[in-house]
Amino acid sequence: MAKVKITVVKRCNCNDLFPENPPVGYDDEMLGGPQCPKFKDGQEFIVDTANIDDMPEGFCSWAFSDIQRNIFHLLFGGQCPWAIPQTATLHCCTDGWRPVIFKIERIED
Repeated sequence: MAKVKITVVKRCNCNDLFPENPPVGYDDEMLGGPQCPKFKDGQEFIVDTANIDDMPEGFCSWAFSDIQRNIFHLLFGGQCPWAIPQTATLHCCTDGWRPVIFKIERIED
């Protein structure tokens, strides 16, 4: 059974991305802080062909939607020729104020 491991590499901080003035203002309290509160750096999730339709427990639905294409690509044998190894890639969610960067890698049993 094919498996993909998703690792939270980095939760970007909106204060680092926009130290002066962000192009669009934001309500820090509504966002839940300068970093995404849904994940922790180093956190890992496994997706396999048996649970392909299920988002991992505790995963952000917006982020999962953003990286799902990469998960399926690797899960079904695709390669990323620009990456070393070619069975892994980096991808981020589309939260413009505090994106989360994920390492997505196919793992062998």
